[in-house]
Amino acid sequence: MSKSSNKKVFALGGIVVILVIGLFAWNHFRQAKEPSRELVIATNPVFRNILQVTAKEAEKEGVKVKLVEFSDWNTPNITLNHGDIDANFFQHQPFLTNAIKEGGYKIKPFAAGAASRVGLYSKKYTSLDALPNKARVAIPNDPVNGGRALLLLNEAKLIQLKDPTNHLSTLRDITSNPKDLQFIEMEGPQTARAVDDVDLAFTYPHYLKLSKTIEPEKALYLNKEEDKRYAILFVVRDDFKDPDGQLKKFVDIYQHSPVVKDALAKEIGPTLWYPGW
Repeated sequence: MSKSSNKKVFALGGIVVILVIGLFAWNHFRQAKEPSRELVIATNPVFRNILQVTAKEAEKEGVKVKLVEFSDWNTPNITLNHGDIDANFFQHQPFLTNAIKEGGYKIKPFAAGAASRVGLYSKKYTSLDALPNKARVAIPNDPVNGGRALLLLNEAKLIQLKDPTNHLSTLRDITSNPKDLQFIEMEGPQTARAVDDVDLAFTYPHYLKLSKTIEPEKALYLNKEEDKRYAILFVVRDDFKDPDGQLKKFVDIYQHSPVVKDALAKEIGPTLWYPGW
C-alpha cells in the first residue's frame, strides 16, 4: 500500500474515532439535559399523604413521581403486573407472597417502607375482660390479614389457635374460644369503620386515622413485638429496571428524610410505627 493510501486510511480512522467520541459526548450531554422520567407509583388512601410528602422532597432532588390511588387491595397488583405503573406501595411480604401465589403475578419486593403495630379496638368496652359472651369481632376477610388478626387475638388470650406461629391461620384453626366470640369478616380497610358497630375490631392505626373513628393510641391491645415481615413494601415487576436510579432515590428519601419521618408519626402515630428496613 502506498504512503498516500496509508495517510487516507489513518485520516479516515481518525474521523471515525472523532465521530464516535463526538456521538458519545452528545448522547451524554443530551441525557444530562433531558428531564428525568416520571415514576408512577400506585398506593391507597392511607399511604397517600406519606408518599406525597416523600414526592415533594424527592422533587427537590430531581425525582419526579406521579401517585395513582386505588381503594382496594387487588387492583394495585393487577395494574403493576400489566406494566401500567412502575411500582406499588400498599402491602407487606405475607400479603405479597399470597397474592403472587393466587394471582400468578410476576412481581417482587424492591425495598421496605415503614411497619406499624396492629391493635384490638372498641368504643363500647374499656378492657378485653369486659367483653361479653358472643361479642361481635370484626376481622379482615383476606387470608393474610385475617390470619394476622387471629394471631393477635391469640396473643391477647381471647382465643387459642392450633398453631400460634401460622400467619395463615383461619377460623377453623381456633381450638378454644372461651367467650364464644362471633367473628364478622369484611374487607380489611372496612374494619376501622366497623369500630362504630361491633364490640371489638382488629385494625391498623393508619386506617383509624383515615376513618376518624377512634384514636389509634386507644387500643385495648397492641401487638407486643415489632415484626418487620409486615413492613409495607415498594413492589415492582420482575423485569423492572431502574437505570437512572429514580426509584432507589425515592426510597432513600422515604427511609431517611426527617420530613418523611414526621409525616409517618403524624399519619400513623409516633409510637405506633417503626422502620421496616
